[in-house]
Amino acid sequence: MRVRVDWRVSCRLVGTILKWLWIPLVLPLGLALYDGTPLLPFVLPMIGTVVGGLGLEQLTEDRDLRTREAFLMVSLTWLFLSLVGAAPFVLAGEGVLAEPVNAVFESMSGITTTGATIIVDFDRHSRAVLMWRAMLQWIGGLGILVLATAVLSQLSVGGAQLMETETQTQDVNKLTPRISETAALLWKIYISLTGLQVAVLYGLHLVGYAPEMTLYDAVAHAFTTISTSGFSPRGDSIAAFSPAVQWAIVPFMAIGATSFILIYFVVHGNFERLRQSDEFRFYVGILAFFTLGVGGMLFADGAPYTSLEAIARHSLFQVVSIVTTTGYASTDFNLWSSGAKHLLFVCMFIGGMAGSTTCSIKALRWLVVIKAFRRDLFTASNPSAIRPIRLSGNVVDEETIRDIYAYTLVSLVFFILATIFVVVDASRVRLTVSEFEAMSAAAATFFNVGPAFGIAGPLESYDPFPTSTKLVMTFLMWIGRIEIIPVLVLLTPSYWRS
Repeated sequence: MRVRVDWRVSCRLVGTILKWLWIPLVLPLGLALYDGTPLLPFVLPMIGTVVGGLGLEQLTEDRDLRTREAFLMVSLTWLFLSLVGAAPFVLAGEGVLAEPVNAVFESMSGITTTGATIIVDFDRHSRAVLMWRAMLQWIGGLGILVLATAVLSQLSVGGAQLMETETQTQDVNKLTPRISETAALLWKIYISLTGLQVAVLYGLHLVGYAPEMTLYDAVAHAFTTISTSGFSPRGDSIAAFSPAVQWAIVPFMAIGATSFILIYFVVHGNFERLRQSDEFRFYVGILAFFTLGVGGMLFADGAPYTSLEAIARHSLFQVVSIVTTTGYASTDFNLWSSGAKHLLFVCMFIGGMAGSTTCSIKALRWLVVIKAFRRDLFTASNPSAIRPIRLSGNVVDEETIRDIYAYTLVSLVFFILATIFVVVDASRVRLTVSEFEAMSAAAATFFNVGPAFGIAGPLESYDPFPTSTKLVMTFLMWIGRIEIIPVLVLLTPSYWRS
């Protein structure tokens, strides 16, 4: 039996990505130079990525990427980026991030835009290290956006078939004649939205509505908002800032989880696509439904907020943050009632729109599941009826519907198995973790949401979990971000051999 996968082609492309990773390291390096903090944690990785990337490129000549090699390339890219991203944390030797397992956990959380942090004491880490942490998430958000439209769309991963049906775009990676042009177009939108948020946040500081929001904070939070990531350089997350900042961040979280295909059309003046999008209406409806539900429970509880403005702000902020998998916290929702917390827990399984930087199962899949289930109920009493599933007026292929059912089921099975592992492993080291806390931690890492409840709550840390649990959670973040299939395919013998 011969190996059917040309792994050298995959590694060559990973090397091409790695050799350019020195560019984002320039910002934290410059900040370290300005602050007078050590430069070595950034200089060594810059040299290492260039040398390692060029070395991988020498494995074989440049060839077209076939389906098999694409699966391997996608999986290895996120894995290699997380390992390289951990290097500055270890070399800096600051706090809990000095431990390699913790550093890889934090880096994987960053590059997968999860936002689950291992940091206990933020004051022990330099501004340069915290900026690199934010930069990892910005790279991850941009990377998944480009991969989803340029590579995953060819592998039937990332909801690409649905994106094409929903947005009435025949091929999502061909908004322009070439993939490189499509990637450049997405970069421009992504960078423009990031710059706009920096201007808004720092503008609030300049006019006196956000005295705590420095230019450094504005840049770091812009990096981690549009990418729907949630790493904040502040231990209190967005709770460290004024209500004006919290209100201002909400629309950017929502935009980051909106399909960039639709954003492209809106930017070009085609607002009709937005109005016709079933997914967009469903996405906005979800945000409104859960915001009203959480807000109603907070109002009924009468605590800990006394004003309607505070109830509206925190309920909207946290629902948008969790649904979009950004994972910011405007308050310690660990203190909320059981009902409100359980509603937020449900939000972890939803996600934003396909073709965005968001994670989790995604609203588009849930919309198809609901439509298909309603169709099945109808045909149960009308067996001769033919009733296709439509999105924005277009028929969804039946094979795609089966794929969605399968993906949703596999996701829930992974979540259940991860929950069991967290509970058992915590019991092994005599760490007190309730079933609900274990469920939320498993969901928050696998669906790349970030903060959970209890010991891994919004203002807490994942550090108390044992090393074995951290390693499993790192694996969950990895396969959850690239939507399971590329990694599972690699584990099948038929993938490797003819």
